[in-house]
Amino acid sequence: GARPADGDCAAPPAPGMEPRGGGASGRARPASSAVLRLAVLGAAPLARGLYLPGFSPVEYQTGDPVDLKVNKLTSVKTQLPYSYYTLPYCRPDKIQASVENLGETLMGDVIENSPYQIQMLKNETCKLLCEQKLTETEKDKFRSMIEDEYLVNWILDNLPAATRYRRPSGAFTYMDGFLVGLMQHSHYYIHNHVTLDLQYHQSPEKFEGYRIVGFEVEPRSTTGPDIQAACSEGTQAFDLESSDVIRFTYSVRWTESDVRWASRWDAYKKMTGGQIHWFAILNSLLILLFLSGMVAMILLRTLHRDITQYNEVATAEEAREETGWKLVHGDVFRRPRHSTLFAVSVGSGMQVLGMSVVTLFFAMLGLLSPAHRGSLLQTMMLLFTLMGVLAGYTSARFCKVFDGDEARWKCTTLVTAFLYPGLFFTTFFMLNLLIWGVKSSGAVPFTTLFALLVLWFGVSVPLVF
Repeated sequence: GARPADGDCAAPPAPGMEPRGGGASGRARPASSAVLRLAVLGAAPLARGLYLPGFSPVEYQTGDPVDLKVNKLTSVKTQLPYSYYTLPYCRPDKIQASVENLGETLMGDVIENSPYQIQMLKNETCKLLCEQKLTETEKDKFRSMIEDEYLVNWILDNLPAATRYRRPSGAFTYMDGFLVGLMQHSHYYIHNHVTLDLQYHQSPEKFEGYRIVGFEVEPRSTTGPDIQAACSEGTQAFDLESSDVIRFTYSVRWTESDVRWASRWDAYKKMTGGQIHWFAILNSLLILLFLSGMVAMILLRTLHRDITQYNEVATAEEAREETGWKLVHGDVFRRPRHSTLFAVSVGSGMQVLGMSVVTLFFAMLGLLSPAHRGSLLQTMMLLFTLMGVLAGYTSARFCKVFDGDEARWKCTTLVTAFLYPGLFFTTFFMLNLLIWGVKSSGAVPFTTLFALLVLWFGVSVPLVF
């Protein structure tokens, strides 16, 4: 059965909370003590049977198999993910895909098993995985992936693979996944050997077994007449143009770590993100501040001149004449043009705002952990669907403010339910067809599109009304 929750996170008992023995204080509340014991015993089977990936740790014993799963190939240049086995990597006897949630499917995750054989606390040195004979078409795939800087993503014990680099300052930084290969001087070199650096943590006084707290990969490109020669230091890199047969090997290195299981995601905070155009962002912010300042100065000068004029002693004729801001007092509560579209836009905006606020609240509570892949996107989709209540109420309320009758507010809520969601779904569907045309794993299956339509018409539309 599954083991209890993380012992590392258990708080020590507070002072004065030691078990009571005999005496008057121990005999004062026997009924409450019995009820508490019954509640704990009743909840014990549920605690043993409940397992949430990312919340409950897995304890391994020496020699237990540790599954290494492969995920999509990603690139910051093309933004088009592909399945891992799109490239001619070593395959297991039977490829089994993991069950994915709605968020993982929309993100293009394709999590599958791999032929890597890893056992707890068992080191391996230059173990042969397979040998592949590459055709010219497969070589072209490798060249294209290397030019676009595609990354290989692996998962072990719900931890994504990370590559560690040393900065010039001496500090370490991490990158999610590792490169398929490198291109230097018009030559393509494939990373065909990896060293899996696995860190584990043990605490015999708190739990039995070992917990995996780190997963790092050291990729290399090697070649040689045999396996041992290929894995030795200083070997020549595997040039894609020099041979048609590639040998994939791997090594496993287990090291003990003081990092607790609850803190194993801290290293991923040091990861370098994609290409962020900081100069463009700063330039846009400065332009926004400059234009906002100009508009504010113009408004202040106009208001100051009008207020000064109003405070002066005016003649009877001047008092009857409306000037300045008095000219617009009759337009404040006048029904604007395209009031229906205005009400629909405000209602849809409130729907997005409500979704964002609730999502941020859940994120602050720690319920949207990165250990749950796709949970953020899935939560946003479900909350957007449920926030149709807020969109319908807001649009109908604005319609009533603009003196709308019963037929008009019904039309307004109908447009709120279909205008912006239909516009975005149509755009998403057309883009999905283009992604499906290039055979990318980012293409959403039609079954998932049908599920989105069910959420839209079955949940969101009735809630808007």
